[in-house]
Amino acid sequence: MSPESVAPENAKTLIEQGALLIDIRDTSEYRREHIPGARSFPLAAIQAGQEIDNPEGRPVIFHCLSGGRTAQNARALAAAAGPVPVWILAGGINAWKRASLPVAEDRKQPLPIMRQVQIAAGTLILTGVILGYSIDSRLFLLAGFTGAGLLFAGVSGICGMANLLSKMPWNRVSK
Repeated sequence: MSPESVAPENAKTLIEQGALLIDIRDTSEYRREHIPGARSFPLAAIQAGQEIDNPEGRPVIFHCLSGGRTAQNARALAAAAGPVPVWILAGGINAWKRASLPVAEDRKQPLPIMRQVQIAAGTLILTGVILGYSIDSRLFLLAGFTGAGLLFAGVSGICGMANLLSKMPWNRVSK
């Protein structure tokens, strides 16, 4: 059985009553911004079969950025929580913020790698198109090469740009 969704205001009440809030986003996303009191437990760990450490048997609320990852993985999340009541925060941390509920932020942390990839790829494609129209049509190859890299990453699960960006100095932030 899949967990039910819970609105941010109701989730806050459940948390105040002792529910455990689990953030399934990547650790870097969690470090940059999270709901106070949330425990980081990345989706990758859950998909690898790890279970939530919850010896008290507290009810569990899972959340991600916008609700997509939790909705897609609802059954796996419920299984990882064990035999306790389980909810999914409707709309994720974005909905939590729209409800004017508190978040802890550390803007010194770098943007998540996938956002960095989106920014870099978008910049390369836009640059290739602009330069292709204004200077030399061969510069359209920059946009084509970037698109081919994104296609390869989507098909293979290996993103060269993400691997490169993860080695950049700004991504070497202490925990």
